Amino acid sequence: MQRKELKSKTSVGSRIIHRLEEFTEALENQEAIPQQFTCRHFALDLRPTQYTPELVRETRSLLNLSQALFASFLGTSTNAVRAWEQGVNQPNEMACRFMDEIRHDPKRFQARLKKLATRKSPVYR
Repeated sequence: MQRKELKSKTSVGSRIIHRLEEFTEALENQEAIPQQFTCRHFALDLRPTQYTPELVRETRSLLNLSQALFASFLGTSTNAVRAWEQGVNQPNEMACRFMDEIRHDPKRFQARLKKLATRKSPVYR
């Protein structure tokens, strides 16, 4: 009895293909798409936080990194991080977005850094 029930149901793949064919037909006939199909609109608020020198330092300390390692992780120079922390310059929008992500989930980035870390062998002279 289960086999008959399964055969009578259409597969997910065939339902998707059927709906795509209906959608294609509606587009070709220049029909009003929102009236026939579920349309969702999303917007992302991607405005980054404005980082003060204190907030930059606090973000860096979440990862327990030196300015040099933090700069390397962000893809910028040590001088840029130093200037942000001294209030000379402000981080650009991309750096602010990256720091927002760090602040959102610091454990994720701490784990990522652990995977990236390699031990340098000591230099003996």
